[in-house]
Amino acid sequence: MTTSLDMFTHGKARDSPGRGPFPAPIPALAGTFSATNVLKILHISTRLILGGSQENTVLSCEGQARLGHEVHLAFGPIYGPEGSLLKRVEAFRTDDGRGITTHVVPSLVRSINPWHDARCWFQLRALMQKIDPDIVHTHSSKAGIIGRGAGWSVSSWADELWYTGLSEPAGIVHTIHGPPFMPISGGTLSRLKTRFSNRIYEIAERYAAKRCHAIVSVAKSMTDQFLARSIGRPEQYTTVYSGMEVEPYLTPRPGESRDEMRSSLGLADGDFVVGTVARLAEHKGHDDLLSALADDLRTTHTMKLLWVGDGWWRQRLIERAQSLGLKVAQLDRGEPVDRVHGASVVLTGLVPPERVPGLIRAMDVLAHPSLREGLPRTVPQALLTGVCPVAYDCDGTGEACIDKQTGRLVKTGDVAGLREAVRWCAANPAQRQQLAQRGRAMCADRFSAQTMVRELEAVYQRALSIARNS
Repeated sequence: MTTSLDMFTHGKARDSPGRGPFPAPIPALAGTFSATNVLKILHISTRLILGGSQENTVLSCEGQARLGHEVHLAFGPIYGPEGSLLKRVEAFRTDDGRGITTHVVPSLVRSINPWHDARCWFQLRALMQKIDPDIVHTHSSKAGIIGRGAGWSVSSWADELWYTGLSEPAGIVHTIHGPPFMPISGGTLSRLKTRFSNRIYEIAERYAAKRCHAIVSVAKSMTDQFLARSIGRPEQYTTVYSGMEVEPYLTPRPGESRDEMRSSLGLADGDFVVGTVARLAEHKGHDDLLSALADDLRTTHTMKLLWVGDGWWRQRLIERAQSLGLKVAQLDRGEPVDRVHGASVVLTGLVPPERVPGLIRAMDVLAHPSLREGLPRTVPQALLTGVCPVAYDCDGTGEACIDKQTGRLVKTGDVAGLREAVRWCAANPAQRQQLAQRGRAMCADRFSAQTMVRELEAVYQRALSIARNS
């Protein structure tokens, strides 16, 4: 069931419909562990689009619901070409028929807007009064800053000042999926604007870190970055790698072998396919990939770029590729697969998540030259599939793609290094495969959804202990 927060009042919480005794924990998550205490958990995310942090959040919700927890998910309006995870969330059911309760927060928008942000604070506070959660778990910078502020106020303000509506203080947890701080580049005005924006986020993150009991980072590098900016205390941080459903990557479904996927895409067996799985956005590095490989793509007709995903930069990237003399095939725009034979760049457009393992399997190399990341899920996904990644050493990427051990890692922004790493992979197929197989063994447990949910259980218990005993 999805509710809109426009109907909420800002006084005493109303009775939550359907409240009653919690069901017994369900050992459906591979039976490896069960919930220590059954909790009421509220997750808050800015947008429920198709993306790594959102998939992490949804898998957390699903795993926690299977353990018997009552799970709520609040998010802002969904828009844009990136796609949505809402249908998956609404369709989810545990074995005994329970789902995830969703709540749309109209004023929870990505851009900074003082009016919307203030309204969002009140709306989230009212939602917490209504739900009476044990855990408030925020995701992403915008939802994290406002959500932690609202959660802290509703848990800690004295009743005589403002009725809290919570039966007991909630544990406030935040996950850092990626840094909000942008790389400083461009002209003088652009650099000043970026520095100002980064400073605002730094101040806001320091404020929010004082209003939560635990901070989860998806990579150790995220913890280091935030502590270097004096955000939070070391004891608040725990690294929990972003979990995923690993089995579809380890074992192909019928019709999703490498040869079958290549045939469906119009790719030949002898093609050397360099793929990406990412939003077509400025910071994902597609421009650098074009700069690095344009000459090779023009002269080596068996080399192909396969771009999986969609985004606001799609048309700009297509025009850039064409300006470099590269032919583009857009499979999602009705172009026949036989166009792929003469194209250097192939776009699949937006695809459902269940197609991603097969599409990665069609690649020889997974390229991820992103300029800003937490720890990109597409890198361990490639390794689980047996595909070697080539990536920029950006933020947490090097914790999965370890240079010359589980992939090839290049200094961020080093276009020449990116070109040489891809060429090395093309010239050394046996060594490339060895790197991928080594990474496959490492990622199978570290990045599983089961491991993530189990480790979050421990974080929640610690946060609750601090909230209710301090």
